[in-house]
Amino acid sequence: METLIERYERLVSEGVLTRDDAQEAVIPQFERIREELAKPVKKGLFRKKTEAPMGLYLWGGVGRGKSMLMDMFVETLTVPNRRVHFHAFMQEIHAGLHKAREEGAEDALLPVAKSVSDNLRCLAFDEMQITDITDAMIVGRLFEALFEAGVAVVTTSNRVPDDLYKDGLNRQLFLPFIDLLKERMIVHEMVSPTDYRQGRLAGTPSYFTPINPEARAAIQSVWDDLTDGKGAPLTLVVNKRDVEIPAFHNGVARASFYDLCGRPLGAADYLALAQAARVLVLEDVPLLGRSNYNEAKRFVTLIDALYEAKVRIVCSAAATPEFLYIEGEGTFEFERTASRLREMQSDGWGDDA
Repeated sequence: METLIERYERLVSEGVLTRDDAQEAVIPQFERIREELAKPVKKGLFRKKTEAPMGLYLWGGVGRGKSMLMDMFVETLTVPNRRVHFHAFMQEIHAGLHKAREEGAEDALLPVAKSVSDNLRCLAFDEMQITDITDAMIVGRLFEALFEAGVAVVTTSNRVPDDLYKDGLNRQLFLPFIDLLKERMIVHEMVSPTDYRQGRLAGTPSYFTPINPEARAAIQSVWDDLTDGKGAPLTLVVNKRDVEIPAFHNGVARASFYDLCGRPLGAADYLALAQAARVLVLEDVPLLGRSNYNEAKRFVTLIDALYEAKVRIVCSAAATPEFLYIEGEGTFEFERTASRLREMQSDGWGDDA
């Protein structure tokens, strides 16, 4: 089995990766955890409890290679492990808590945490962020239970720990969790001038019209390039409601116009999406007007949320931005949306996110 260092060097020599000082600087931290997990676990009646290695909290700007390195790290492990997007994991935890309560558990979190730790030595979270009050109240005890059970935790995030759940409701109750992260995990900032995700989009068309087989093939090509063809559904919990995103991988979301605008979603839902994703691949935007006025209003709200959060958008549409909405109430207001769509297609847009 290759070490992470060996794999990184091989991929650089093969031309798959470009050597990056910021990426190389964090590899020893991953290697430290891999080596500790690879040590034999003593068995027997008088064995000591397995202690969790010091974890890793890797944060920095989008597109710097954090998720890529974590994927490579997980692939080199020889112990039971799981790599999961943080939002998806918390959705599973909520489902487990609900089941435990129905079964009469006095403390629902204990059996849920045990079901996770019994089968893992390492848990790798991608894109940790806390936006929901219920997550904020659960996550501290959950992590404490994982550490106590000897599970190594590795996570990536776009935020320094002190900015997690910033300005959130009752945030003072969340502060002990931040202290726990700092105590049990090495906090490492990845500082790189290169945004590889933006680089993949640079010079590539991001708005395809009309909607035809060529546009669909182009969208698929962009998706494959950004995600290596991977992707799984993601459920965002917004105000105790589930918002389903059909496909998601490493900060790239994919959905149709109907998925996001044909359903009764609002600003809070689109803000949650904008916090979870750094790129949205949006398909099949139709002509807008009187016949689909409500859907058009949601589309305007969606673009506003993406624009303010500096999320890149790749989409297929029935017409160019200026000709998407040409009749009916709302045409004047849509001019700003058309302008924003144009701006969001430009190279370098969102680099300062």
